[in-house]
Amino acid sequence: MSRNQTPPMLHLRGLLKDLGGGLTVRRLLPSLQLRAVGPFVFFDHFGPVTVTPDSRIDVRPHPHVGLATVTYLLEGAMQHRDSLGNDQRIEPGAINWMSAGRGIVHSERRPEAWAEKTYVNHGLQLWAALPLANEQDEPHFSHTPAKDIPILQIDTAQVRVLLGQGWGHESPVVTSIDAVLWDIELKAGKSLELPPSEHELALYTVNAQVNLDRELVQTQTLVPLSPRTTPHFVQATDAPARCIVLGGAPLDAPRHLWWNFVASDKALIEQAAQRWEDNGFGRVAGDDERIPLPGRYLRR
Repeated sequence: MSRNQTPPMLHLRGLLKDLGGGLTVRRLLPSLQLRAVGPFVFFDHFGPVTVTPDSRIDVRPHPHVGLATVTYLLEGAMQHRDSLGNDQRIEPGAINWMSAGRGIVHSERRPEAWAEKTYVNHGLQLWAALPLANEQDEPHFSHTPAKDIPILQIDTAQVRVLLGQGWGHESPVVTSIDAVLWDIELKAGKSLELPPSEHELALYTVNAQVNLDRELVQTQTLVPLSPRTTPHFVQATDAPARCIVLGGAPLDAPRHLWWNFVASDKALIEQAAQRWEDNGFGRVAGDDERIPLPGRYLRR
């Protein structure tokens, strides 16, 4: 490749993971080719899945440390409950931000009011590694409803600034992490200029293929964007397209990931695993179920 040639884009299709009960997710991060995008070390795209009264797709109580979860629904509903006492319905367009810090337990279940309904669940869950200075902070939770998220009309595109800044607007979600998350909807054949950024960013195609800087990107594909001072261009092809842009400042140190834990030191993961074994994380009120620790965990 000559100096004047642009290196080829990396196209990641992810791996399909069966979480049980009929729920399959496409896991984009981490992967062998790409461990993180900015602070984001984990990225699942779940659904669309039809939930019936007989479905068993609830996520039972489980622990986290060292990360913040971002739950974003495109369709459907979930009920978040955690060991801090929060009980919050998640609906499309809202942002659930849960900072685990030194440890939290949560569940994501079908809302009780929807027990007899048939509906579609479709959405994203991401984990962002907490900065070194915050990975042992006390846990906290915040919910930002869809009505508070900035929705921009840029030419023919609609953009939701879910985290961070974009196009001169800022998300109301307060975090300790330098992160961006944008939800972009394009009409068929229409394009959008992405703001230039020196941060690590990636674009994910949710429901249709697009052209990214004139290169075709298939549906449900994650493409890292090279940091630069000139804009990238994304264009829908022959169908409306929805894309997610994620990223931010790079990690301030390498991270270890195991099960539901993220840490800068393996010892912190070992300690968290033992705490879960010893029922030392607290509990979700009124919910005595729990996801057991996998068979073996890291030891020095």
